[in-house]
Amino acid sequence: MATHCLLPSSLAASTAIRALVAPTCATHNHRPLLCNRRRRPLSLSRRSSAMDALRVTGDAEPLLRPAAGGHPRLRVRTQAQGGDAGRGAAAGDAALSWAPVILPFLFPALGGLLFGYDIGATSGATISVQSADLSGTTWFNLSSVQLGLVASGSLYGALGGSILAYRVADFLGRRIELVTAAALYILGALVTGFAPNFVALIIGRILYGIGIGLAMHGAPLYIAETSPSQIRGTLISLKELFIVLGILFGYLIGSLEIDRVGGWRYMFGFGAPLAAVMALGMWSLPPSPRWLLLRAVQGKASMEDNKKKAIQALRTLRGRSASEKVLADDVEDTIVSIKAAYAGQEGEGNIWEVFEGASLKAFSIGGGLVLFQQITGQPSVLYYAASILQTAGFSAASDAARVAIYIGLFKLLMTGVAVLKVDDLGRRPLLIGGVGGIALSLFLLAAYYKILNNFPFVAVGALLLYVGAYQVSFGPISWLMVSEIFPLRTRGRGISLAVLTNFGSNALVTFAFSPLQEFLGPENIFFLFGAIAVLALVFVILNVPETKGLSLEEIESKILK
Repeated sequence: MATHCLLPSSLAASTAIRALVAPTCATHNHRPLLCNRRRRPLSLSRRSSAMDALRVTGDAEPLLRPAAGGHPRLRVRTQAQGGDAGRGAAAGDAALSWAPVILPFLFPALGGLLFGYDIGATSGATISVQSADLSGTTWFNLSSVQLGLVASGSLYGALGGSILAYRVADFLGRRIELVTAAALYILGALVTGFAPNFVALIIGRILYGIGIGLAMHGAPLYIAETSPSQIRGTLISLKELFIVLGILFGYLIGSLEIDRVGGWRYMFGFGAPLAAVMALGMWSLPPSPRWLLLRAVQGKASMEDNKKKAIQALRTLRGRSASEKVLADDVEDTIVSIKAAYAGQEGEGNIWEVFEGASLKAFSIGGGLVLFQQITGQPSVLYYAASILQTAGFSAASDAARVAIYIGLFKLLMTGVAVLKVDDLGRRPLLIGGVGGIALSLFLLAAYYKILNNFPFVAVGALLLYVGAYQVSFGPISWLMVSEIFPLRTRGRGISLAVLTNFGSNALVTFAFSPLQEFLGPENIFFLFGAIAVLALVFVILNVPETKGLSLEEIESKILK
């Protein structure tokens, strides 16, 4: 989701670890409120982190921001600047301390890792749970529909978790939302690991999935709202990388446990101790200072009380060396910026406005990308990688699981390529080339099952091509486009709809793959996915614009009009 999704997370979905650039100006009544002296294009990492913050704050600048000029009232003083905000961003960069930054990033990012882990572990668990020799149960003889439910159960839970997050996340706050997600991860992993029957197994999968939905919403928001702006894009990009690491870790655990009787219980249950670390870590962290001030500005909490709480949270996040005056000034500056952002718009917009005018055009682009991202078979390739490899000649479950690890490593490598190149090459070239590669790989898989079944390396090569092409196209860029394309007024609702589209189509494809493979045969199912990939390529060429180098305001004024 991670994907990644996460959240996106899943929000998820920023992808570039780039050189830092100056923030663009936010304006109110045509006067610059927040501006650096040197205006440069907003980088991918800044765009994606800004989108996470804009879910609840409009155009307001984040708390932990070094300022170099701009409106004197809104200069934020860093530790190095003390009371002198005029020394510039260079002093802020020099004063940056990584020590207080690591834990506020690491514990939310574990939510993404646990999402990715579920994807990787499910690949091996679906083999183990239906094996007469390895399942360790009397109900191992699962139908294709039941196997589809095992694989997609967490995705249906994630869909429900996304809807739940939309309703309660702003009330709970990012920290409590992530603690709740960790608790659901633990509960789901334990129920699944100790499941006495098939029904309990599915209940555990759904509970784990609800945790995914909450984590993919809360993690990018917490990271965006608590990180220093100098490294915010880097940290959010690394959070997405954690999803890929989780997938690889899931493949590894699956490989180690695949020959053990009841090994699927260990594969699913291993998420519980990781989630316990996440829960304890998030409980020890402070709430998001920006969320505290947002609640106060909205009149949902005492302004004075929440200002004190925000100062205390900032002290924890910045380290004890920050002076009281610097922290108080930052809080006041952020209150002004939040009020300015809210004053510049009548409201966030209701759900139906997403289907009108510029918002409808944005949803057709963003929603179309995340839909094609899933219906070209991505969930099936990830969740069923080990099963596909078994049919490709790696008949031993352990052999298939080990090859899946190499696929995970390759996925990690190609994610790094996307991180480094998306701002240099642009969105459209990577999308067009990547989706073309996806179509070719799916047709190669179909050809392998039809006429090339004596050449197992064709299946392995096709899987590698699919994973590589996906990771430089649909994987990162779909969520980048979603974060860029929606107008400010409907951005929160539009992104929520895109998340629901993603998890819904993901769950549907994952569930349907096993029955369709049984009904159509593997050669026809991959040919069907390949034909859909060709349609996706046509969609990208005809409908997806290039947003490289454009500010968010320019995207709204030039592309959506």
